[in-house]
Amino acid sequence: MILVYDVGTTTVKGALFDSRGRLMSAADVPVRLLKAENPVYHECDPNSWLSAIALINPQLGVTKGSKIDAVVVSGNGPTVVPVGRDGRPLDFAITWMDRRAVEEASYVSEVVGFNIDPSFALPKIYWVYRNKRDVYDRTLHFLHCPEFVNFFLTGEANTILPSPAFKRYIWTEEALERLELDLSKFPPFVKPGYIMGKVRRKAEDSLGIPAGVPVITGGPDFVMSLLGTATVVPGRVCDRAGTSEGVNLCSLRGISDTRLLSLPHIIEGYYNISGIISTSGKALEWFKNITGKGKLDYETLFEDICLVEPGANKLVFLPYLSGERSPLWDPNARGVFIGLSLKHGRREMMRAIVESVGFAIRDVLSIMEENGFKIEDLRVTGGQARSPLWNQIKADITGKNIVLPECSDAELKGDAAVALKALGVYASLREASEKSFRVKRVFEPDESLRGLYGDLFKVYRESYRALRDIFADISRVEVPRVREDDKE
Repeated sequence: MILVYDVGTTTVKGALFDSRGRLMSAADVPVRLLKAENPVYHECDPNSWLSAIALINPQLGVTKGSKIDAVVVSGNGPTVVPVGRDGRPLDFAITWMDRRAVEEASYVSEVVGFNIDPSFALPKIYWVYRNKRDVYDRTLHFLHCPEFVNFFLTGEANTILPSPAFKRYIWTEEALERLELDLSKFPPFVKPGYIMGKVRRKAEDSLGIPAGVPVITGGPDFVMSLLGTATVVPGRVCDRAGTSEGVNLCSLRGISDTRLLSLPHIIEGYYNISGIISTSGKALEWFKNITGKGKLDYETLFEDICLVEPGANKLVFLPYLSGERSPLWDPNARGVFIGLSLKHGRREMMRAIVESVGFAIRDVLSIMEENGFKIEDLRVTGGQARSPLWNQIKADITGKNIVLPECSDAELKGDAAVALKALGVYASLREASEKSFRVKRVFEPDESLRGLYGDLFKVYRESYRALRDIFADISRVEVPRVREDDKE
C-alpha cells in the first residue's frame, strides 16, 4: 500500500492507494490560518500539519504494524518554514497567501533579472533576514511545506525541484550570494520520486506511521495535481479548485506574456502555462463567516444559490480579497461588489462570489487563447470539485467542458503516481498518470447562457481596470491604531 498526504491551506488530506493506484481509503482534518492584525499577513503553525496527520492515520486504518510500501507528501506553497537545530519550527510558517514581502520582492526581482512575486519563497526568506534577524540567524534550514513534513519523518532536509528550470523561481547560488543569504540554510535540490530516507522511530511514536517505511519526495501541490488529473497531454488544463485556484495548461511551448507564469512541466519536454487566483474558495468561506453562516455546510449554501438565476441579478464580484496574482499581479487589488442595490440580498451576493471564480478562470483562459494556445478541457480537482453546481457554473462561464475525475483530490492521486514510478510499477510518470486516471462525470456548458456570461465577463474585466488606481490609493491610506484604553 502507498500512504500519501497533501497539506492544504485549510485541510490536511491523507489516503491509501493500492499497488495500481486505486484509492482504498481517504480522510481529512481541518487546519486553520492564524489571525493577524495586518491584513497581508497569512501565517499558520507547522505543528498543526503534524497533528492533523496523527489524526488522519487512525481513520485510514494505519497503525505501527501496517504494511506500507512508501510514504509521499505534497503540500501548499510557496509556504516557508524556518527550522532550528532541534528540528522544530522557529516561527510560524509564512504561507503562499502572505503579501508582506512586496518591497523585498521588488529588490529580489532586480537581483535575478525577472519578476518575482511577493508570494514566492525567496522574498519571504529575505523578509525574515531583514525583519527577524534573530530567527534568520538561528535557522538551520528554510523548508517548504511538504519538505518540513519530510524532515520530521526522516530527519533529512531537501528542497524539492520538480524540474531544473524551476530553480530560478526558488533560489540560485548567485541570487543568495547577491542577497547576502547563507547558502548552508538552503537544503540541496532533489527531484520528485527521490527516496530520501525512511520513517524514523520518533515519527512512528508521534504519528503512528511504521518506522522504516521509505519516504519518497512528492512536491508542490500544483505539480502533483497535474499528474493526478492526467494533465500530461498538451491542451489539457488542470483547475486546482480549493482555497485558491491554480489554472495549469499542459503545452508544447512556453509563453512570454508576463500576465501568466511559464513554468516547466514535470513531464520532460512540456511546459505548464499557469495562472494563480489568490482567493477563490477562500472568498466563499469569508462570506459564510461574515454573514453568520460559518457553521452551515456548503451543500445547504448551494441549495440557496440554486434559488438565484444565473447572473445573480446583474451583480458582479471581484474576488481580490488578498490582492491578486494572475493575471493582474497586483497586491493592492481588493474585493468589490459591482452593481449592488436594494434588490440584492445574501443569496445573490453568494452566487456572485461563486460566479466570480468562473470569471477569474475565464480571464486566465482568455489570455492563454490570446497567445495561440488551444484548450481541450478543464480537469477540476479540490474542494470545489465536490459541488456539481459550481462545476456547472464554471462550464457555463468558461464555455469549456469540466471533467470531474473519479478521485477529486488530485494531489493525493499525483503522490501515488510518483510512488508507483519510484517503486517500478510503471516506467514513467506519464504512464503512471494516464493509466491510473478515471473520469467520473463531464459538465458541458449551457449554450443559452453564453450571451449573459459574455456581457458580465466584460463588466468583470473592465471593473478592475477602472478601479486599479483607486486600489493603489486606498493601500496608501494610514489608519491610526486604536489604543486598548481607548476601546473602553
